[in-house]
Amino acid sequence: MAQAGSAHRGVGGQRSAGAASGCALWRWALALLWLPTAAADPSRRQWPVPYKRFSFRPEPDPYCQAKYTFCPTGSPIPVMKGDDVIEVFRLQAPVWEFKYGNLLGHLKIMHDAIGFKSTLTGKNYTMEWYELFQLGNCTFPHLRPEMNAPFWCNQGAACFFEGIDDIHWRENGTLVLVATISGNTFNEMAKWVKRDNETGIYYETWTVQASPARGAETWFESYDCSKFVLRTYKKLAELGAEFKKIETNYTRIFLYSGEPTYLGNETSVFGPTGNKTLALAIKKFYYPFKPHWSTKEFLFSILQIFDAVIIHREFYLFYNFEYWFLPMKFPFIKVTYEEIPLPNRNKTLSGL
Repeated sequence: MAQAGSAHRGVGGQRSAGAASGCALWRWALALLWLPTAAADPSRRQWPVPYKRFSFRPEPDPYCQAKYTFCPTGSPIPVMKGDDVIEVFRLQAPVWEFKYGNLLGHLKIMHDAIGFKSTLTGKNYTMEWYELFQLGNCTFPHLRPEMNAPFWCNQGAACFFEGIDDIHWRENGTLVLVATISGNTFNEMAKWVKRDNETGIYYETWTVQASPARGAETWFESYDCSKFVLRTYKKLAELGAEFKKIETNYTRIFLYSGEPTYLGNETSVFGPTGNKTLALAIKKFYYPFKPHWSTKEFLFSILQIFDAVIIHREFYLFYNFEYWFLPMKFPFIKVTYEEIPLPNRNKTLSGL
């Protein structure tokens, strides 16, 4: 399966595209792709703000480039025989384990995926969802001199390929059986994955809440690898899968703020009639997050980020292709490794 977007084969084996659409065309296409249910009156906010979905996935702009190729061995999801018995595995390993080993594992910054094994064929498969152009590009934009607005390379997509790298998942993480399903159930899940992947197109790093307290208001939910795994587990439960009773924990990265203020979309903020003062403030905020700093510049950028987020308590969030102002609150940011139980059969989970 999965690679979405332009330079890759798409979910279910979509063709590669030789040329992606230009930035301006891509932005206009996004404006036309909102599903009807996504429209909302900014004056009547729903918390958390619902993640907006699209009618199809646009091609990424060719400016966006990945240091590590997205889903290099991806393949279409196979159609299983209905009477096959498919084992479902929980897979978890430290982020960038291939480069840094267990370094980020000590901080409980983990990547999640799902494994499958066919009893009839003996073949096994891995399915995961992650950034097309690495985490930094999904979290902060590029400030291109020829463009007035920040430029985002924030697509994420599902990836399906044959094989499970046992050493990768077992050595510093988790590879454990969580359920057994039929081939028919697997095939129904595969149809859902394709729809989910075509309509949920962008990655969101942050979960934004009012405080770390239990029951605190959630302003925005993340949309990342773990949320894809949780959505898939939920769908399998709806299809009748019974999950084992084991503890399952997931990494979440929180920002803490007072009630967010809606600022507008790219056109209303950065367009010809936009708010030039606000546009300048947003670009000034994002400037220290610019990639490819020298060591000296990097250290200075850390001081700038500290000044903006901790001292002045300001954060500009890009969510649903719209800008929000977050009045930051102590403890400002926190990485957690929280238990989220496996779903019960035919019961749903909220906020995924």
